[in-house]
Amino acid sequence: MRTLSRDARVSEHLRSVDGEERRRKTWQLTDTGTRAAEERADALRTTKVLLRGEDGQLLEVPAHEARERLDADIGLLRILMHAQHEGVLTYGDIRFGLIRRTGSAAAEALPPGRLTMMAGAHATYHTSPPTTRKVRGRESERSELNEWFAERRPAMLVHGIAGIGKSTLVANWLEAVQANDEHLSVCWYPCQPWDTVTGLAVSLLHRFGIDDQHDPYDLMSTLPLQPGAQLNIDLWRRRLLAYLTDARTIRDRFDPSRRGPPPYWLVVIDDAHHLKEQGGAFYGALLSLAEKTPVRLLFISRRTMDFYDQRDVHTRDLIRELPLEGLPLDVVKGWLQDLSGDVASPQDVLERTGGHPLALELLELYGDVVHGDWLRFLDQEILAALPEGERDMLATLAAAQSPVPWARLAEAVGWEGAPPQHLIEHGLLLDLKEGMWLHEALRERLLREVGDAQEARRASLEG
Repeated sequence: MRTLSRDARVSEHLRSVDGEERRRKTWQLTDTGTRAAEERADALRTTKVLLRGEDGQLLEVPAHEARERLDADIGLLRILMHAQHEGVLTYGDIRFGLIRRTGSAAAEALPPGRLTMMAGAHATYHTSPPTTRKVRGRESERSELNEWFAERRPAMLVHGIAGIGKSTLVANWLEAVQANDEHLSVCWYPCQPWDTVTGLAVSLLHRFGIDDQHDPYDLMSTLPLQPGAQLNIDLWRRRLLAYLTDARTIRDRFDPSRRGPPPYWLVVIDDAHHLKEQGGAFYGALLSLAEKTPVRLLFISRRTMDFYDQRDVHTRDLIRELPLEGLPLDVVKGWLQDLSGDVASPQDVLERTGGHPLALELLELYGDVVHGDWLRFLDQEILAALPEGERDMLATLAAAQSPVPWARLAEAVGWEGAPPQHLIEHGLLLDLKEGMWLHEALRERLLREVGDAQEARRASLEG
């Protein structure tokens, strides 16, 4: 606005706004600005744009014809949220009205936070868990989730290595819970590597019923409006706390006719480890909210998180941890019994795959205990992302027949200091009483490396 004002295209004023006590700064176009806007509009009218029809075909038309060819009743908030999710928008003031067709085709406002076709919000979160494959075993883990949910504790962290079945277990469990609880509103947020704290904050506000027509605690003004600006997490948390503890406002927002309790939310953040910058502070703010509001949190991550300490787990009981490991022998045996043809023994499959569900699914599909796609998955999702020193440590440990004391392992690989916390957090390196060990799913893959390097690793452990 400073640039436009300096160019004499807008003029600045202080004016009263309906419903507000304080006067607000406003801008309006000058004659110069009006002429510039008209010239710009004429240039944009001839710009070619691509539209995709219901049949999937692309049509290139001048921009001024696009309005007549579109039939979309979408709020600008949803458009901006979709753009932000796609990475083409990192900031912006989203306090705008709805874009609607005029006339009899205008529809009533959609219920807040509901998944509907062509609504931009569906690109950032879901209101029900994703469809999953069949879950085998996991009875004890499911019981822990049921116990946590029944006791109404604030948060739960489900963690384990890539592909171990974290999201599948939670989705399968949540599907049953949601079917039996009509008051539960779900926000399943699949966190992506490019996600930001601001993007997650906007999605949560939308799910909680905040939009341009309903923002009693002025939550939208807490969102950053400048390029590269960071979210004021504390201000966002304070205002959202006031909103979520206002039961009457919540009830009136979602269902004014219902006299029962207001809805409460279960927020599932899938792949929570992807949110790095400001992620720990934001998750800590969410945990603080969950202590005092009708919001429960369920994090799914490949590693343990550092936004809480162990007192929150063991003493305060604010968050519980559910580590997922490979399937046990009895589940592997039952899985193999359902397969046709001659397959390996359950003990051999468990030893070579660590009971990893993905390896067993590939075995069911192709009949190979160690399939090429399984090895590629381990390489791409786990081993390729490790520094050379950490990968060499795991490869050396794979050459051993039993857990190795840390001092001996560190000497064998030339490591100085404490065990790499990165590997321990991700469940790749296990600190057992007998010594250090690695996840069984990786051992078979690393043992396939032969030659002088493997012999040198064995010799370093023996020496």
